[in-house]
Amino acid sequence: MKEIPKRYKHRELEQTWRDRWEERGVYRWDPSLPREANFVIDSPPLTVSGSLHAGHAYSYTHQDVLARYQRMKGRNVAYPMGWDDNGLPTERRVENVFAIRPNPSLPYDPDWRPQKATKKSRVEEVSRLNFIEACGILTEDDEKAFEETWRALGLSVDWSLTYATIDEQSRAISQFSFLDLYRRGRIYQELAPTMWDIDFRTAVAQAEAEDRERPGAYHDLVFGVDGGSELTISTTRPELLGACVAVVAHPDDERYQGLFGKTALTPLFGVAVPIMPAGHADPEKGTGILMVCTFGDLMDVEFWKAEDLPLRQLLARDGRISEVDFSDSPLASREPQSAQQAHSEIEGKTIVQARRRIVELLAEEGTGPHGEGSALRGEPRAIEHSVKFYEKGDRPLEFIPTRQWFIHILDSKEELLAQGAKVQWHPSHMRTRYDHWVEGLNQDWCISRQRYSGVGFPVWYPVLDDGSLDYSNPILASEDQLPLDATSATAPGFEESQRDQPGGFSGDPDVMDTWATSSMTPQIISHWRRDDERHQKLFPMDLRPQSHEIIRTWAFYTIVKAWMHEGEIPWRHVTISGWVVDPDRKKMSKSKGNVLTPTTLFEEYSADAYRYWAARNRLGTDTILDTEVIRVGKRLATKLFNASRFVLMQLDRVGADYTRARPEEITETLDRAFIAELRETVGRAGEALEGFDYATPLQAADDLFWQFCDDYLELVKMRSYGDEDTPARRSAVATLDVGLRVFLRLFAPFLPYVTEEVWSWRFAQAESASDSIHRAAWPELSELEEVAEPEHGRSFDLAVELLHAIRGHKTREKRNLRWPVSSLSVRGSKRDREALAPVMEDVLRAGAVEASGFVLEDGELADGRSLEIVVELGEEAT
Repeated sequence: MKEIPKRYKHRELEQTWRDRWEERGVYRWDPSLPREANFVIDSPPLTVSGSLHAGHAYSYTHQDVLARYQRMKGRNVAYPMGWDDNGLPTERRVENVFAIRPNPSLPYDPDWRPQKATKKSRVEEVSRLNFIEACGILTEDDEKAFEETWRALGLSVDWSLTYATIDEQSRAISQFSFLDLYRRGRIYQELAPTMWDIDFRTAVAQAEAEDRERPGAYHDLVFGVDGGSELTISTTRPELLGACVAVVAHPDDERYQGLFGKTALTPLFGVAVPIMPAGHADPEKGTGILMVCTFGDLMDVEFWKAEDLPLRQLLARDGRISEVDFSDSPLASREPQSAQQAHSEIEGKTIVQARRRIVELLAEEGTGPHGEGSALRGEPRAIEHSVKFYEKGDRPLEFIPTRQWFIHILDSKEELLAQGAKVQWHPSHMRTRYDHWVEGLNQDWCISRQRYSGVGFPVWYPVLDDGSLDYSNPILASEDQLPLDATSATAPGFEESQRDQPGGFSGDPDVMDTWATSSMTPQIISHWRRDDERHQKLFPMDLRPQSHEIIRTWAFYTIVKAWMHEGEIPWRHVTISGWVVDPDRKKMSKSKGNVLTPTTLFEEYSADAYRYWAARNRLGTDTILDTEVIRVGKRLATKLFNASRFVLMQLDRVGADYTRARPEEITETLDRAFIAELRETVGRAGEALEGFDYATPLQAADDLFWQFCDDYLELVKMRSYGDEDTPARRSAVATLDVGLRVFLRLFAPFLPYVTEEVWSWRFAQAESASDSIHRAAWPELSELEEVAEPEHGRSFDLAVELLHAIRGHKTREKRNLRWPVSSLSVRGSKRDREALAPVMEDVLRAGAVEASGFVLEDGELADGRSLEIVVELGEEAT
């Protein structure tokens, strides 16, 4: 029999149990069991770029509670951990930590090793492969730190199922996904205007863009019109004037209907452009007539495509104004020399610099449409407007023509809405966010990125005799070649010496969008295309836990891939957690500098206490980190520890022959009434957890447990202390036994450490995984139905009410709770008196009431009270 410790020391306890859980394989998934036995969780692969914060630990606690519950329900839980270690955040961190930048033109240096940067470090250029190696070194260190934090939190992950989105299997599955969709005609390549981040110098997908309010200004520019008239356009992008290819107004705008079909002349540059009707022109915005430039926004792109307008690309990929020839047709200037001179004033400048200079030029005399006055009317008018940014970017996105890979999704909105409807969303209203995203799609999914560390495209292109690439006839890898890097692997049918040579081949240098891999996490876990039997056991999965801001990315893209590949939904349920926000209601984020490290909170309060705070918050709701609630969680864990010591001491006093309570032993009314309360709580908790609601069960168990400690234990303490082996004493001890076993299991998903510790004292002796409380059966109603008598609930409630009245009187009189009561008068209805009678002996003992001073009188109380209670204390303590 294990010695029961006297004090709750959470640091020692937590380290001990997380080591034992791993040694005993408590959380291992058994691959031999059939699909119907499994419960599979598609847990979020964390972006490996720095350290975890309290918000991460908050949402992962929610999914872990659900995983632990399912395991206690006897399900074979597959709960992996994934690391998202490719993509722009990882590359940016590597560049900063090692002060390096990738340069694909450099040769690989096998002897090069990255060194941590110092303040004196200068940026070093390295080869693509050396850069990728540096990414691997840093992410490996980060992953170890992440795993240690997750183990400290008590996540019941099966660490043998760990994967990384850049590992060999993930790359192979991602590349096969590309090949499969290409062959199905769902992937295409196109040279077209694409959202472009000028700092990262890569394409960005619609789902990765966000609107930010930024200051701007309307500039009123005067254009000439055929026939000698003029028009005024209000624009926030005067720096794009040289790329204007049309002027448009709404077809119903009477102010401009007479201009349609005519030609406008751009100020400064003197380029003749058509004046056309366009449905996207807002008559209420600015002057109601606007420039179409190549390219200012998505509306420009769409109108340019629809009307087959000419292209003048003004911006280079680095966001600076590029060289332009104003003598070329069909956008030739009427005065090319003058236009070229104006353009030379902004060529090579950044967007902001060019905007400032072009406004200065437009304000000069003689720039007006008739050579008089200036083309800039009035002063710029300051505004606040919404601007598109890459979600991790610092400068606005631009539209720049580049060659990219896309997945067709715009033609499948109805099908994708139908797939979303097949998934059960928790909370249910979160499905609306998914639906709105699908309905609002206006671009196909751009899956290529102009970066280095990521999953490459398994594609090569023939090199033509003139050295150009034949993009129309890509060379695809075969499945047995995967995974591969096309920039180092040789294309089928060629020799390596033919790389980048006329008549030879060239590997696609781009990498996939990180979501193109993360959207395959169910298939990565199930070993799709590599182990069909395993795939059938794990796919579709049961649960996807994630936060609400990535419904448009991770949830959506995963649904897209599962439908396109297999016509399936990827999982049956999605649970959506909220954010941890700062006092200003801003999301906790490393980039915002408002994060708290969870490990410091684990150290101070315990992981169980942190989990208690996290699980108190309902799905889908944002919350502020509240250390007061974490303190309450620590108090609960400590109380559970101490109350368990008391209960087990009573069980030990019964004798060595005592093993477990038998239903027939619970005979006393008070005890049976408490079991009825416990049974109701078990029912509520189980029903809520089956619906993926963890907050309700915790609250229900928490409330009843404190009543158990503060009221029930006090009421039966004297009876359980007795030396004689009476039925009344056996009833109390049996109830304490049942109550503790049930409470420990109710709390186990939420407070895994302290419940495992207490369980090990008496309820588990074997050194095996099955002996853990986390492999024990979740409490069922059937365990309690033989002794639960709901009709006795009134007896319990009245006993508690009476005990509180006695204690309250003693507290007001500044007496200790064992101070004797010389007189206790209780008046109530016949129904209440009959309910009280069977439990009064326990109340009198607990309240230290002299039996001779107790009076129970008949009387209906007019004010709706249950009882009228009068307490008189004795002269002195006995």
